[in-house]
Amino acid sequence: MSRAMSDIGPATTAPDSDFIGGEGRALAEAIFTRARELSPDAEGVTRPAWSPVESLVLDYLDEVARAQGLVTWRDAGASLIMARPGDTAADTRCGLIGSHVDSVPQGGNYDGLAGVVTAMLALIAMEREGVDTAFPVRVIALRGEESACFGLPYMGSKALFGLLDEKALDARDNRDGRVLRDAMAACGVDMERVAAGEPLIAADQLAFFLELHIEQGPLLIDRNWPIAAVTGIRGNIRHRNVRCIGEAGHSGAVPRYLRKDAVVATADLLMRLDEHWQTIQLHGGDLVMTTGVLHTNAANDAMTRIPAETSFSFEARSQQATTPRAIEALVHSECEIVARERGVRFVFDEPVHTSEAFLDKDVLAVLLAACEAQELPAETVPSGAGHDAAVFSQAGVPSGMLFVRNQNGSHNPHEAMEIDDMLCGARVFKRAAETLARG
Repeated sequence: MSRAMSDIGPATTAPDSDFIGGEGRALAEAIFTRARELSPDAEGVTRPAWSPVESLVLDYLDEVARAQGLVTWRDAGASLIMARPGDTAADTRCGLIGSHVDSVPQGGNYDGLAGVVTAMLALIAMEREGVDTAFPVRVIALRGEESACFGLPYMGSKALFGLLDEKALDARDNRDGRVLRDAMAACGVDMERVAAGEPLIAADQLAFFLELHIEQGPLLIDRNWPIAAVTGIRGNIRHRNVRCIGEAGHSGAVPRYLRKDAVVATADLLMRLDEHWQTIQLHGGDLVMTTGVLHTNAANDAMTRIPAETSFSFEARSQQATTPRAIEALVHSECEIVARERGVRFVFDEPVHTSEAFLDKDVLAVLLAACEAQELPAETVPSGAGHDAAVFSQAGVPSGMLFVRNQNGSHNPHEAMEIDDMLCGARVFKRAAETLARG
């Protein structure tokens, strides 16, 4: 039984004799500090996927792992693997724990990296305690989870399972024009296998995958829970660039009824979609929708010019399998109405679809039992954001996730995870990994 919410409060820490609570705490703080120094920006951190900065951070983590007595190597997808001494056969059946190291531009230092650090602490503690398991547990520090640069999520984990097609590999970085296949090759990825759609690892070789991540919403903060287990991950549909094309004109000379104003038409569309969102939620549907990018043509916009064009992004997420595609159809339908009424037209890029994922019930039970053993709340929440665990789960790997509470959301410089909460997650991870790896 979990404790009452009023009894949870701040996370408690173990005595300093415990590696995770003592030396491990200092190690975690040092890693976060150095990773921040290696990936600075005007605000927060920037560790672009498949970039030299991402590689620098991976190299640093490699050094730390080896200094702590672990052995390391890079897999065929250029992700960093950490293992206990003697565990060096790459094709051995194993359990994986970890997360990603890349970030969005001017993001926070904990998104992704906290899961890698947590996994490192758990594995180092297992080695120091001489924990015996039926098969090895390894840490994976994944590359390329964030979609901010190439418009594609989970690039690293998808490459592992042969899920990056030619179109995806031809995607360009929206900041410097890098082609994804070239960026991956420069990082040491076996691109012949990736381009052929060949899995870089067999799903049945993985006994389980565990990922810890900061919560990217406010639920744990609101409920005063240090950590919680995740039940599932929303699927989504994304359009990186939709164009609304109208007609330019002088702001003082064209009356309302003759205007083909792209900004007003776009605003009309978004308000219509927001009303549909509200209706769906009132009827019990699970849905979030966002337009995170919206601008006019910077080359010719002006205060006295009726805007001829806008471009905007659109995404919808849901744990209900049919909802994202239904929303896509709804968007096109509303675009037809707005186009007819406002004298504009909409041009869509190709959508990117990601299926929802429900995490393994047996792994979830192990995580909740580990929470109870640590006298932590055995509570569950869904994930509104996407994570590599979804790809592992969809590939058939029994997967589980933990969230750590985190103030101020994520994908911004103001993430505020407490180290004590992360250390609670590390202890739960260690206990769960030991249980799962004993067969």
